[in-house]
Amino acid sequence: MTQASDTMPDTPFSGWRGRPGEASLAEVNASVRVGGRSPLRRFLAFFGPGYLVAVGYMDPGNWATSLAGGSQFGYTLMAVVALSSLMAILLQALCARLGVGAGRDLAQACRDAFPKPVAFVLWVLAEAAICATDLAEVIGTAIGLNLLFGIPLEIGVIITALDVFLVLMLQRIGFRWIEAFVIGLLLVIAACFAVQLAMADPDFGQVIRGLAPTTELVTNPAMLYIALGIVGATVMPHNLYLHSSVVQTRAYGRDEAGKREAIRFATLDSTVALSFAFLINASILILAAAAFHMNGRTEVAELGEAHTLLGPLLGGAMAATAFGVALLCCGLNSTITATLAGQVVMEGFLRIRLAPWLRRLITRVIAIAPAIAVTLLYGESGTAKLLVLSQVVLSLQLPFAVIPLVWFTASRSKMGAFVAPRWMSALAALVAAIIVALNVKLVIDFLSGA
Repeated sequence: MTQASDTMPDTPFSGWRGRPGEASLAEVNASVRVGGRSPLRRFLAFFGPGYLVAVGYMDPGNWATSLAGGSQFGYTLMAVVALSSLMAILLQALCARLGVGAGRDLAQACRDAFPKPVAFVLWVLAEAAICATDLAEVIGTAIGLNLLFGIPLEIGVIITALDVFLVLMLQRIGFRWIEAFVIGLLLVIAACFAVQLAMADPDFGQVIRGLAPTTELVTNPAMLYIALGIVGATVMPHNLYLHSSVVQTRAYGRDEAGKREAIRFATLDSTVALSFAFLINASILILAAAAFHMNGRTEVAELGEAHTLLGPLLGGAMAATAFGVALLCCGLNSTITATLAGQVVMEGFLRIRLAPWLRRLITRVIAIAPAIAVTLLYGESGTAKLLVLSQVVLSLQLPFAVIPLVWFTASRSKMGAFVAPRWMSALAALVAAIIVALNVKLVIDFLSGA
């Protein structure tokens, strides 16, 4: 364990309480060269971080909530998936602006903006969100191993701890290799869902109608619970910390013109990547609606059950195999982003650096313990409930990451010339208000037993 340097000069902006300290993800900060005069070549240099963020919007926890939503309510929750994706695109644009414009990731910004007790609470909440994310990955990857290779869930949960070596290897050979690995698996996931949707033959007229919101989203507690799970699985707290850091891996010019170009290209990168993530998220819900809800299977939430039913319902084993392959790829991809996010949060809030293997081991142990307990006591049905619950926990934590992000990027004293336009800040404030209102409604329903 080492203590990060505290001697780095402060930014020219006066709105921060403390000095920035060591660069975010110091070992890869400004490690990707930005060169050439062609705008396309320069944009391609920024191509990648958005896809690391997109991984978090299609992790195994998202599968559980989307399967539950699609099987129970058909295409109705398409509106929630679309709205969540638009929220994500806006918030990740603010993350890129914070990371490049202020030279701080969100964790560092919270540390340098708030009193120590407040920053400590925010750190605890951020760690809880990462543990909930990691829990979803542990269970999802273990289920994927079980579906494809017959490995018992209890053993699969333990095997997932070994993925730390994959992360260490990719970090050692270069950050671009991490991005290439992630994008490669994303292409496999897309191909798998293309096969499944072609076999499911969904009613796209109903899909389009499902994009229109309904008042039942807030009047039906069961639908609200699943909807919040989808929001928690789509707009994920750890992605806000991660994106504000990984945009700084590019060696862009540190003058105003260089930073403006970096913000523009990083925003375009994340927007394209999250649009791709929306297609995957929508595919999961559409598949569940077409294959399960339309065939009277309205209670499918377990990933294993979905895998078992897909073959007979769609008339071929290929759909079930594609489902298992995509699930395993999602789990592997999420492993990388959760590891990086955990590093960003710990180093940013505490200025304490841990070896990557030790950081991964700590989060894995915290996630594996409840996963093993649930799989031993309740089997696969218990893991499905734990997956959905983990996504609701993420949704409840969201305001504590979103509100500081919106505030920082709207403050000229903190952002200087890179302060967010007023229209963007206003929309982001509206998003934060919607998230808070939905969470208050959920808590009230839970306490009243609705």
